[in-house]
Amino acid sequence: MAAIYSGIYLKLKSAKTPWEDKLKLARFAWVSHQCVLPNKEQVLLDWVSHALVSYYNKKLELEDEVVEKLWAYLDNVIHSRRLQNLLKSGKTVGLSFSIAQVINERLSEACSQKTQQNVGTVLSCSSGILSTPSLSIIYTAKCELLVDLLSKLSKLACQQLASDDTVGSQVFSVLQLTFAQYLLIQRQQTNPNRVFGQVTSHLLQPCLLLRHLLTVRSWTQADDNHVRQHLSREIRNQVETLLQAGLFQPELFSSYKEELLPEQELQVKKKGALKSLLLPVNTVQTKLASDFCEPALHGAVVASSVSLLYKLFLDSYCKAENHLVCFHMLSRLFGCLRLPGLQQGQEDVLSPADWSTELLALEQLLNLVLSSDIYNVASDRIRHKEVQFEFYRKLAQMLVNHSQASIPAWFRCLKLLMSLNHLIVEPDLDDLVASSWIDAEISEARTKKAQEALISTMFQTYSKLRQFSRLFEEVLTVICRPAADELRLPVLSAGLTGKLRECLLELPPNQILDILCLFVEKCQTLIIPAVEGSADMALKLLSVSSVLHAFLFNMKSLDDVTPSPVILRTQSLLAKMQEGIIQPLMELLQAPRRQEEKSDLWLRKASDSALLLIYTWVEVDTLFGVSCSKYVSPAAEMTGAVTASAARHWGIPAFLSGVEEQCWEAVMELANSFVSTSKYCLELLTLQKMKMILMQTKADPQALQHAAAFILESGRSSMSRGESEPWDGDIGAISDLTYPTAHWHLVISNLTILLPHISLKDVEYIADVLLETLVLAKAEEAAADQEPSVSIGKISLGLMHSSFLPEMTVLHCTFLTSLIHRFARVLPSAARDSVDLPLQQLSAGTIPWHEEIPAPCRLVDPLEAPSENKLLKDELSLSWKTLEKAAQCIALLAKNGCPLILKESQLESCLGLLEIASLLKLDSLLPSDCTRCFMVLLSLIANTRPSASCSKLLLLKFLSTCFHLLRCLQAGRNANSVFKVFHASDVLEVVMTSQLTASKFFTDVLNDPVWAQYLQEVQAFLENFLQMIIERRQSVRLNLEKFMSFLVSCKPDVGADKSKGWKNWNPAAGQLLLMAFTTLCHVVTLYLQQLPQKKLQSADVLSALLEPVVLQMVRTVEHRLQNNTQKQPFPVAFIPSVTTLLKADLSHAVKNGWQKEPSGFLEQPRIKLYQKFYSQILRELPCAGDNLQFLQFALQFLTVFCSVPELYPGKETAVTVVFAIKKLLAGPAITTQMIQSIEMELTDVLVQLLGNCSAEEFYTIMRLVLQGLEMKNVWQQKAKEVLSAVTLMKLLLSCPLSGDKEKAFWFASPQIITALAMQSKEACQDQSLISTIVVPILETVAALLRQGEGVLLNPHHVALAFSIVLTVPLDHLKTEDYRSVFLGVHEVLFSIVQCHPKVLLKAAPSFLNSFHRLVVSVMHEGRQKGDKGNTDEFEVILKCAHLVERMYTHISAEMEDFTVFSAFIVAQYVTELQKVTLHPAVKKHLTEGIYHILDLCIERDIKVLNASLPAGVREVFKDLYNDYNHYHKSRKQGEEKYTA
Repeated sequence: MAAIYSGIYLKLKSAKTPWEDKLKLARFAWVSHQCVLPNKEQVLLDWVSHALVSYYNKKLELEDEVVEKLWAYLDNVIHSRRLQNLLKSGKTVGLSFSIAQVINERLSEACSQKTQQNVGTVLSCSSGILSTPSLSIIYTAKCELLVDLLSKLSKLACQQLASDDTVGSQVFSVLQLTFAQYLLIQRQQTNPNRVFGQVTSHLLQPCLLLRHLLTVRSWTQADDNHVRQHLSREIRNQVETLLQAGLFQPELFSSYKEELLPEQELQVKKKGALKSLLLPVNTVQTKLASDFCEPALHGAVVASSVSLLYKLFLDSYCKAENHLVCFHMLSRLFGCLRLPGLQQGQEDVLSPADWSTELLALEQLLNLVLSSDIYNVASDRIRHKEVQFEFYRKLAQMLVNHSQASIPAWFRCLKLLMSLNHLIVEPDLDDLVASSWIDAEISEARTKKAQEALISTMFQTYSKLRQFSRLFEEVLTVICRPAADELRLPVLSAGLTGKLRECLLELPPNQILDILCLFVEKCQTLIIPAVEGSADMALKLLSVSSVLHAFLFNMKSLDDVTPSPVILRTQSLLAKMQEGIIQPLMELLQAPRRQEEKSDLWLRKASDSALLLIYTWVEVDTLFGVSCSKYVSPAAEMTGAVTASAARHWGIPAFLSGVEEQCWEAVMELANSFVSTSKYCLELLTLQKMKMILMQTKADPQALQHAAAFILESGRSSMSRGESEPWDGDIGAISDLTYPTAHWHLVISNLTILLPHISLKDVEYIADVLLETLVLAKAEEAAADQEPSVSIGKISLGLMHSSFLPEMTVLHCTFLTSLIHRFARVLPSAARDSVDLPLQQLSAGTIPWHEEIPAPCRLVDPLEAPSENKLLKDELSLSWKTLEKAAQCIALLAKNGCPLILKESQLESCLGLLEIASLLKLDSLLPSDCTRCFMVLLSLIANTRPSASCSKLLLLKFLSTCFHLLRCLQAGRNANSVFKVFHASDVLEVVMTSQLTASKFFTDVLNDPVWAQYLQEVQAFLENFLQMIIERRQSVRLNLEKFMSFLVSCKPDVGADKSKGWKNWNPAAGQLLLMAFTTLCHVVTLYLQQLPQKKLQSADVLSALLEPVVLQMVRTVEHRLQNNTQKQPFPVAFIPSVTTLLKADLSHAVKNGWQKEPSGFLEQPRIKLYQKFYSQILRELPCAGDNLQFLQFALQFLTVFCSVPELYPGKETAVTVVFAIKKLLAGPAITTQMIQSIEMELTDVLVQLLGNCSAEEFYTIMRLVLQGLEMKNVWQQKAKEVLSAVTLMKLLLSCPLSGDKEKAFWFASPQIITALAMQSKEACQDQSLISTIVVPILETVAALLRQGEGVLLNPHHVALAFSIVLTVPLDHLKTEDYRSVFLGVHEVLFSIVQCHPKVLLKAAPSFLNSFHRLVVSVMHEGRQKGDKGNTDEFEVILKCAHLVERMYTHISAEMEDFTVFSAFIVAQYVTELQKVTLHPAVKKHLTEGIYHILDLCIERDIKVLNASLPAGVREVFKDLYNDYNHYHKSRKQGEEKYTA
């Protein structure tokens, strides 16, 4: 031993031993048990530490490779399991302080060299040291070393973030660990000045830079996922915590106060005390101003840091008495930005990016001021000589003078200043209106939203102040200035018009009339005289016209309660508009040679303004006349009633006095030539005329038809061009490209008025346009943003989704014709021209498809003579004759096998058209249309085939869509109309023939989900169609016989000779055929079961028909079983067929009076078949944990099979099936989500198993389940065994038990609940088992407690549930896990409250502790967070808060004995509430709940709480109790007053 000891130690110390040998010896000494050195671990650590320190202190010369190996050795030792075990056993091993210095120096070198190569080992060493308490003492004992390490690591992280390289996790993991250690030390330090000095000297700059880079980093997939998602957020939070605790401790407030407040503010309170030498604000400012990063980054880092520092300052010191200090801190921090230089008159040198950064920082500062209520207008004016007001005023001036209308933050800053005090911006109101509104050119949606928010705030502010006219005086002034650009943007967008409407409804009418009079007067005196030939004046006129339109359309209408002076002023205003603006404009527009000046901008804009004002005037005048009996129209005074002549000429001269018909016609001709607002207003006026005619007692049909035709014709040329842009609804801003959208919007919005008065050709035109726009709408929808604008596609889709379209039967029918014609155009060119093909026949223009429409809904073509309107009886059937002919054609084509070959592009086009067809309300079609639609889909299924190169999945999707739409048709009220032209059996034959033929394409996609979906759609169609046949009760036997014989004659070997039999089995055709057999069998069996006893004859007929189908199914199933090897799984679609077959056999047996005697109802070969299938299912079941569809079908089969215990093969029993299910649930692929998906099927199987098994078998099943709950499973890492047992236990609780089985279960319940408690305790120690083990245990315990009401009599067994819920962790969980755990714990507690109240009173402390954990958890998760959290996460927290409220309510309502604990519950609640700031929505739920507990508190309880609660908590309680008295108690007393 001595030789070993002396040899190794001496060799390590010897200068003669090569370093390679020393390292080998050291490694050997560390790992070998043969080397026994006294205090070996410490010796080896000292040796390697000394070697490294000597090298870096220049006392030792080593090669770089040796140095790296020494670091690697130190790293291996620190992270070795041996060292960890030694430290756990209590042995002391330490490192020298010098090694910490060396680590820091090495990291410092890496920072200065700007390369992070070869520092990985050093970082790993520091990580190991910091995470080992006995080693980390070298840093924690010398705080300077830890601060230095933190500074160096922050700089390293900043270098990595600033580079283009991918971000790794090592630096950030060590950094996060170092932050955690430092924050621990920081909290323990008692000298705040020392901490402040440490933070500002060494940590402030690197921390701020690090936080900025983490925030602005554009993360990529190549970056480390852990850093991206978790560490970056955690480190940002740690930086904030460090700065808060280091810079803004409560003890430092006096220093801040002395430095920030002016002398006169301090002299009263200072009383001659010496000023502190610490100047914290100046120190921070100096650090921010110094160059601590790249010049290009400096401004952005300071900007992001300023708002953070101010937020932390407010969090620490913001109280009502400190608001002035908080303001001065704001002004000092604002001085750190680059914006104050602009205030001082320096040149504007900021780039747009710099402006954006600075304005974002300013916005955050102002947001903090507003949310913390720092600026009190009265206090600032009276006590502090408006120091705050002056500061904000200069800020507003700077923002207005340096307009940045392209940056959203500029608008938001102005909005915040307006919210603080409107007087801040009022002196610059005209410039503000100009730069932020009238002259602002904005295209980006985000900026537009910010602009609308600012203008909306202006509206609301001046509306509340009743100074709306003051605001619009400035608007008018700005509009009348020379325009900044040739084309000025619209004054009021659709969004602003909505905000204006809200304000106008609140304003007194006289104020609105003041504004309108102002605009009319200015327009009359300044603009109208100078508009001719002046584009600038014409633009001003259009702006003023659009404002007048917006005000008149959105103000409150006159009615019979409106004061007379207001009515008279309104009449006068409209008269002035008509005489002073509209009439001069009309005269201007109808002057000679205007047609030659069409290209002039002024003329176009003048025309737009004139027509907009005329339309506004007419619409408003009409509305006032209808809604107010005292209103007298200015036009009526001059012209009297509407004349026939006026009606002929659009009726406008009748409304506008002094306008000649010739003049109006000239104006109309000019306006109609501009594709803009003028043309659109003409259409609106025409529509208004139609409404006026319809309101008369005797309408003029010819005038209505002319008007409707004019509206459609007006936009026809623009619509045909196919070029359009979205329209925001602003009537004054319609251009060449937005006009088609506006026109289509008008047509579609007013279809109910237009349709009865247009010809059939016009309806066809509307249908064609509708279809064209819908085809384009799909692509448009994908590219659409969230703007409020409407496009032609959106309008058309809106009509298709509305409930009005089916009511417009003519359009519905015509659209269907247009759609079928479009299908025909998609077909190959050879087929397109053939008039004999079904699609051409079904869309023929010569057939009166709309003849079935009831007479009042039918259109009357004005060209037809009245005698021709009545259809003769033989003509009535013309459409049905065509349908019959098309039906014969479809059947013949399918029989002859002459399909049309479609290319992939044609198939995609058809699929797009099918999607449009799905938008039609197919269940509301007329009989002929329903039949037409059915035949189109049938033709597409039966008479088309894909080309060889076509995608098989696309074809399957196409066929699935066709069958889905056929099902939609079958749900309609006219579904039976198909049988007028088709025999039911023919339809079924056509469908099955075509699908069996097509199936040869699908042999290699049978495992794709699309194939399974296709099979489901075909099956659903067949099932519905067969049910229709049976329910009609016409030729049921004949149709079913024909279909059955057809199916029996089919062979799943398409293309093979009959002699080859089953050899050329086509699996796709086989599955289709089996599915058809299954469906037929299922439908007939179900019908037989529902038949009453009286109709036994029908039953016998159908049973006889069913027999060949069953036999054929048996043959198919047997063949599939023979071809299926044990290792080969069943096709999923095969299992329901066998289930249906078994159900049919059992149903047949029951009808024939079978009494539990298998041989009496099933032939022996049939029993063998089912047993073989059952055995195969049991073999496959445990391995199919990831195949949901297979599991659902397999369990459904087992449910039917296990309902007849006599079917079990050999000695197998219910235990065999339970064992297979247990293996399935314990399988590697099974998940909790999968278990939830098959829970219903599992329950059904177990109900049958437990209902039919013997008592002995039940005891065996119970033993099997309890084995899974043994503790050895957890210790042996067999978590899935436990999950399997817990799931089975939960399922057992869902099954009805009786007799000995029930007694046996509840006899074992104490053992069950004890086992669950122990399993839960173990599982809670492993985070990964929370969702897989703990949550199912909680659900099982809750179910056990509910079922055990009145049965679980021992309180101890119920109280064991508390031990489970008290150990379950509720923090550091993922959102989904948190939701599940919270719900599980809540359900357990609620089960005890509801079902075991006596136990609850005895175990009240345990219940209160358990429930309090839920409350604390919700408060912690529901606190207000700096960054906006995920919406889904917040929804979870909100639901949890609602559950807490429910529990509080239940306790107060149901548990009178709990009154004694009410004060304690309230005390617990307010103690936790004092620690957090809750999100308002969460707080609402919790507060409502605790109010119910306060209802239980008597006066003595309130006094005790006021006396015993600590100071801070007492304040919270007082606020809560005051709110309780004010809101809840008064409401409750009010309710009681009116309660019987």
